[in-house]
Parts: sequence; structure tokens; C-alpha cells
Amino acid sequence: QVQLVESGGGLVQPGGSLRLSCAASGRIRSIDDMGWYRQAPGKQRELVAAIRSGGSTNYADSMKGRFTISRDNAKNTVYLQRNSLKREDTAVYYCNANLKQYGSYFSSDYWGQGTQVTVSS
Repeated sequence: QVQLVESGGGLVQPGGSLRLSCAASGRIRSIDDMGWYRQAPGKQRELVAAIRSGGSTNYADSMKGRFTISRDNAKNTVYLQRNSLKREDTAVYYCNANLKQYGSYFSSDYWGQGTQVTVSS
């Protein structure tokens, strides 16, 4: 069984900072892409950023320069950093990982349960 557990969400004031973490655990042989998505109220889930095992990153155009994604392969953990938060960053943030389990030839996508980030004064 594979689990992705996010942490670091909560209530943040406008202009504040955010650092989300997502740790993958279970019978994991390898992890390729890890990423962050978000879903604001009344909107579709959208990509924030993704990072490959080698460290190359991909940001949604609207997120470039605003978020920083990183990962620690030894810990199977991906991070998302955002400074100068705005009210429009309010959303549920979801972690995603494309990984292989032991005993499987194929990769599959896994999702965390989501962590709420609310930017409000």
C-alpha cells in the first residue's frame, strides 16, 4: 500500500509564506515525477509544479516565478514553497506521485488527501 501524506497547510495572512511537504511511503521501488496541484473553490484542479527524480522542474505558466518546487529523493518527499501569498492562492493543495511499487513493472499515479491553504487576514 502506498500513501502520500501532505502537511504544512493552514491559515496564512496575505504576504505570508507557505511550505508544503508531501511524503510518500509504502512498498515503493522508484518515484519518477512528483508534483503539486491545487483546486480553488468552484474551479478545476490545476497543476502548480512538477519535478522529476533528476531534479528538472515544470511549472504552470501562471505559477512561474511564484512557487518553488523541490524534492528529497532519499526521503521520498516533495516540497512546495511560496512567499508573498495572495488571497487567490487559497485552495486545497494536492500532492501527486508517479511511481513503481516492488513487484510491478508499471508506474501508477497516486494522490494525497489534500491540504487546505487559506490566505486571509
